[in-house]
Amino acid sequence: MSKRILIIVSNAKLIGPKNRKTGVFLDEVAHPYVAFDDAGYQIDFASITGAVPALDNMEAKDEESNARFLQEGGWEKMQHNTRLADVDASIYDAIFVPGGLAPMVDMPEDALLKKVIAETYERGAVVGAVCHGPVSLLNVTLSDGTYLVKDKNITSFTDEEENHYAKEDVPFLLESALTEQGGRFHAASPWSDNSIADGNLVTGQNPASARGTALKVIEILEA
Repeated sequence: MSKRILIIVSNAKLIGPKNRKTGVFLDEVAHPYVAFDDAGYQIDFASITGAVPALDNMEAKDEESNARFLQEGGWEKMQHNTRLADVDASIYDAIFVPGGLAPMVDMPEDALLKKVIAETYERGAVVGAVCHGPVSLLNVTLSDGTYLVKDKNITSFTDEEENHYAKEDVPFLLESALTEQGGRFHAASPWSDNSIADGNLVTGQNPASARGTALKVIEILEA
């Protein structure tokens, strides 16, 4: 049987005191989707509310993987996502959380999302996230009471990158927050491809890292 992947996306469309428009960053959902599709995996989408998400960076809609996602069923699936409360996450071999600024709005504290991630990780399935997507890992507590990210090798959108991108819009700096919960943070040069796997946890730094993060998820699933 083919592997099953659940991509969990944000429903947020605005962020920060100036109501900056946001959404799921196109490259960060499209590049992993295409990689998973090429691997022959079944891909489903969920979100916290089940509403239609927004897409950010539509300027890049003609890039090859982005165009495939938009034109060959990925975006249609994402629009018709399932509310997370109605999903049986235990049937999936991996969950994946793409970024964009949107997850910084609705994913830092959502109790159900935290429960799904903890249970997925503890049963040995793969948890992957890229760019601002690793905010979904924040405040995830395992059954022994420790934070999921404690002593894990991880990355995400860095404080340095945020200082030149959306510092005035985000509620906190993600690298700093993950580090405060014990994560062993690995930052590469701004906007360069950087992804890291630690056991069944895979994280990527930024849009350029989206495909590499997905390929590490696939490598674990195929091992």
